[in-house]
Amino acid sequence: MSDENDIRGKPINLDHGIDYATGSVVSKTIMDKKSGTLTLFSFDAGQGLSEHTSPYDATVQIIEGKAVLTIGGKKVIANAGELVIMPANIPHSVRAEERFKMMLIMIR
Repeated sequence: MSDENDIRGKPINLDHGIDYATGSVVSKTIMDKKSGTLTLFSFDAGQGLSEHTSPYDATVQIIEGKAVLTIGGKKVIANAGELVIMPANIPHSVRAEERFKMMLIMIR
């Protein structure tokens, strides 16, 4: 999915757009522009992204499974079909107690 022109105007099946890898976090860039990015992620159980900040709001849409997010020290559970906006400049992390897939939407 690296050629953005190939995906414009076409449906993308998000739950089949990325596979799981045992003991890993997998990412696949769908679109990368100056104005923002779309990135698919799959997290195997027990995996995550350590606490960090972003200069922009980071929106995650859970595609499959359940994610455990920590935003500014507060634990947030997000399930398939739900969307969470993590505010800019607030520390946040992502953890998989079970396998899950998400789309990360960054708008600059």
